[in-house]
Amino acid sequence: MRVVRSILASPAARRPPIYLTRLAVTRPCGRSHSSSLAVEPGFGQNLEHLFKQPSTPSNNTPDQNPSEDDLLTPLRQYQKLIDTGVLRGDDHQTRIIQKLQDLHDKLLHYDPPHIPRPSHNTSLVSRIFSRDPPVPTSPPASAPKGLYLYGDVGTGKTMLMDLFFQTLPPSLKRKRRVHFHAFMIDVHKRIHAAKIAMGFNGGDPIIPVARDLATEASILCFDEFQVTDIADAMILRRLLESLLNYGVVCVITSNRHPDDLYKNGIQRSSFIPAIELLKSQFEVTDLDSGTDYRRIPRALSHVYYHPLTPEHDREINKIFLSLASQDPIDPPIRGRKLTTWGRQLVVPESTSKIAKFNFQDLCGQPLSAADYIKVTETFGTVFLLNVPKMGLDKKDLARRFITFIDACYESKTKLFVTSDVPVFKVFSDDPNESRPQHLSDHLRSVMDDLGLSNDIVGTSSMFTGEEEIFAFARACSRLVQMGSKEWADTAGRF
Repeated sequence: MRVVRSILASPAARRPPIYLTRLAVTRPCGRSHSSSLAVEPGFGQNLEHLFKQPSTPSNNTPDQNPSEDDLLTPLRQYQKLIDTGVLRGDDHQTRIIQKLQDLHDKLLHYDPPHIPRPSHNTSLVSRIFSRDPPVPTSPPASAPKGLYLYGDVGTGKTMLMDLFFQTLPPSLKRKRRVHFHAFMIDVHKRIHAAKIAMGFNGGDPIIPVARDLATEASILCFDEFQVTDIADAMILRRLLESLLNYGVVCVITSNRHPDDLYKNGIQRSSFIPAIELLKSQFEVTDLDSGTDYRRIPRALSHVYYHPLTPEHDREINKIFLSLASQDPIDPPIRGRKLTTWGRQLVVPESTSKIAKFNFQDLCGQPLSAADYIKVTETFGTVFLLNVPKMGLDKKDLARRFITFIDACYESKTKLFVTSDVPVFKVFSDDPNESRPQHLSDHLRSVMDDLGLSNDIVGTSSMFTGEEEIFAFARACSRLVQMGSKEWADTAGRF
């Protein structure tokens, strides 16, 4: 750790510590493994208050800003986590944190450009003699390059994003951290509204959308960047380019190197310019260290019940009634309605904070990520009953289930599940049916990293594409983490 300590010895690094708020991703074998950031067991998640910037001393006037030496920084906090035993450091981790620190230091002196609003004056004279502000064609010279951090499941991507975002200089007021799923839902809504506003005359909706986004946030942090949809692929190149030209600095985490994004996607050639943009305007960094950390056993909480039996039904209903009866003025009701994009989702039984669904209620009908985000934003605890085993004949159900799991994970929702099979076998075919004869090297690598045997993987015909492999890997990992004692003790808002 001499590398870390020598950096911290410099005056610019003498800043007070904070704590991270994320656990390492746990694996389906009930163990934790992070090839980039290893977290000790028992580390809680509800420590957001420790990220607060130090208060200004009482002898300072309100308009005085704290000095740079008083600001929170990624490097100092990383060293504190090592000193307290939360993380186990190595030189590779130090190099990653140093990249966050370098960007942090550049942002201290970055003044995002002013973004003028277009004229909306409707008078004839004003339209003749006024002009809309010019659209920038290149990033500001003062804007630092963004970061693109990629690595497999469990390499600490979300943890790094949290660390960076929570230690951003307080002078940067316009900042946004968002899961990529939620961001694209927002973008599609804005594009739809822009097209309506443009009317029959038409026009390019990307520019006003990018301008509005840039007005709201000069620092934009995307977590879990992935491209699986042709509509997203067609939008992203011009959207990212426009955001950078407006001076937005982006930090992105992804499972993929830019060259591997949207692999084998429809009309992928149209997405190649976006890949080149990411490689030229971002510092692309691999989070995989190659270090073989020992996997840390985790105590599992009883939140995942299988198989489907009357005893388990009674147990899960008893838990629901116990939690739902804690507030006498908020009793469970039937048929609560949630509205998303003008359509309604009926919640079979819920309080204002706890909901109970049958699997068919959530995944058996054509719901989208927006619906699942709405559910997890509304309810801190969700009961999902009667999850079946899903093979190729239930592929649509499996995709929706994975999207729902992702939404629960991102919102730190406490999840109780009853299922026909153990968590490792949710995405499996009938073992008596024919199975794929060959597994790709990449699939074997991902499944081995997750602790899943080839026998389990080989029984499923679900794994037919690269994106599905990553989605499956992430869902399995997250399901097990959401069944851990740490998650059960800290998640939920009831």
